Amino acid sequence: MSTYVVGDLQGCLTPLQRLLEQLRFDPARDLLVCAGDMVARGPDSLGTLRFLRSLGPACAAVLGNHDLHLIAQAHGIGRIKPDFQTLLDAADAAELLETLIQRPLAWSDPASNTLVVHAGLAPQWRAQDALRHAEQAQAVLRDPVQLQAFLPEMYGDTPDRWQDDLTGSARIRTIINILTRSRYCFADGRLDFTQKGTPGSQPATLQPWFTLPQRRSLETRIVFGHWSTLGRVQWPRFNVCGLDTGCVWGGALTALRLEDGRVFQNPSQTPALVSTRP
Repeated sequence: MSTYVVGDLQGCLTPLQRLLEQLRFDPARDLLVCAGDMVARGPDSLGTLRFLRSLGPACAAVLGNHDLHLIAQAHGIGRIKPDFQTLLDAADAAELLETLIQRPLAWSDPASNTLVVHAGLAPQWRAQDALRHAEQAQAVLRDPVQLQAFLPEMYGDTPDRWQDDLTGSARIRTIINILTRSRYCFADGRLDFTQKGTPGSQPATLQPWFTLPQRRSLETRIVFGHWSTLGRVQWPRFNVCGLDTGCVWGGALTALRLEDGRVFQNPSQTPALVSTRP
């Protein structure tokens, strides 16, 4: 059995299928783990969710910020993006959305000492803290009554720093922001949501979340997506692996095999989007 974590799909179904062929992926034996943002921007979000659902227990995944946008829009929050309309109009939309919302915000593999999240961790968190906080947010997302009440409160950049005494929607929003939107932080761990470029392009007051010296999750390999401009996949000094290599932007789709740390890539062959990369 092999476990493959793949970076942001964003509706790029054909590159995923080509990569799985390259890996000789066997759903009867292997496990595919998606590092979030399975939908949005790409050519076939509907087909991607259908394909992942068809894999059954051979597919695990964590939720990304775009996946949460889809859930919110399906519940009437915000203007529906054009690339989501086809999905929401599909006859099996309810089943696909139910499968999506049951996905966790963090996934762990004790055998390889790996934690998968979409974006990042707070510096105060160890891997077990991230899993515990993720479970708290997941409980809200999976309860229809709590979900409907929380979704209008999900969006916002504050609080911008983790504190153990946060409560209510502010606590859940902060957990979600950390796990699905982190890139750069200030030295005290406050999140910055404005800078999205390659490390070295940011103001001197900011640094990648995984480089903070007070970070407590160094003992666990953290695998994430979200950051298509990161510049490289492996960051051994910090025990992290960033798998979003910009497939939807004309880059590559990247997978990491957890058992031996080998990285596999398949060129996108998807026409690059005209708009500026996030």
